[in-house]
Amino acid sequence: MKKILSVVGARPNFMKMAPIHKQLLKHKSRVKHKIVHTGQHYDKKMSDVFFKELELPKPDIYLGVGSRSHAEQKAHIMMEFEKVVLKEKPDLVLVYGDINSTSAASIVCAKILNDKGAPIPVAHVESGLRSFDRTMPEEINRMITDTLADYLFVTEPAGIRNLKKEGIKDSKVFFTGNTMIDSLKFYLKKIGKSGILKELCVSEKNYTLVTMHRPSNVDSKENLNKTLSIFKSINKINPELDIVFPIHPRTIKMLEKFKLKSSFDEIKNLIITEPLGYIDFLKLVSEAKFILTDSGGIQEETTYLKVPCLTLRENTERPVTSEIGTNVICGLNEKLIISKIKEIESGKFKKGKIPKLWDGNAAERIVKIILKKV
Repeated sequence: MKKILSVVGARPNFMKMAPIHKQLLKHKSRVKHKIVHTGQHYDKKMSDVFFKELELPKPDIYLGVGSRSHAEQKAHIMMEFEKVVLKEKPDLVLVYGDINSTSAASIVCAKILNDKGAPIPVAHVESGLRSFDRTMPEEINRMITDTLADYLFVTEPAGIRNLKKEGIKDSKVFFTGNTMIDSLKFYLKKIGKSGILKELCVSEKNYTLVTMHRPSNVDSKENLNKTLSIFKSINKINPELDIVFPIHPRTIKMLEKFKLKSSFDEIKNLIITEPLGYIDFLKLVSEAKFILTDSGGIQEETTYLKVPCLTLRENTERPVTSEIGTNVICGLNEKLIISKIKEIESGKFKKGKIPKLWDGNAAERIVKIILKKV
């Protein structure tokens, strides 16, 4: 029997892994799948609730890394995960997305030789995405992981193009679709039953949903003030529109540091909440009039749900969402954002299409390849 380890550490990883875990369970006689949680997201609201809602078992191994600097966090993950690999002797390690846990686990596998004298094989789910912005820690993690991976599972055509340009062999690359969309599609009925709109006293298509957590946005007083100004502009465009803002721990910390919390509290119709679980959050995404976000995954979810998305970044590693989806890259350009909000309010915003292979069957395709190769 073959042994496969999945390494996860933060919320987006859980949604990407859940469908693959469910598929691997169908082949229990052939593979044993173990979940290694690094603990990179250590807040219960940012981690535990997602395991429960995605119907995932308790992780088999928990490394408990917690919050540290990038270098310390990666080093700690590598030290602890090395012990796991040496003990478990996996036939394959699955890594997901672009967080520190992803690249750290890949490096460990590249340094340890198996019984055949070769490095531990790594499969990267969500390969080939590039923002071409090396100031983003995620970009470095993607590049490291894709260089070391043996199997690269790609979500969109840009990923194939990027990997080809970087000299990755075609035989390693597989266009399989998007497992985050697998999770979204699988849980749509459950999402529909969420009572979060009632709880927050908001109504369908009468609010905007905002998420911000990237250092480039929230670690800058100037950029937080730009966000404040954008919120005020939304109030002017549509005074009846609520602004729902589930706030990331990093964001609230910086608002308090820069003494801006009271200014945000004064914004009319602004509803600040704690981080939400998967089901409640996606209910808010699906019923929003539009989204303001600096998240990567939300660009994909809004494209699938055909909800207008204004991305508060200067670039995206998911170009298909803006090329054919409902996403527009705005940065913190208030003039552009206001223009797009007016398009949304007048019904003139683009409709968007669902990208190829975002059909809910990506995990099935991935597991089929894994079973053939491992």
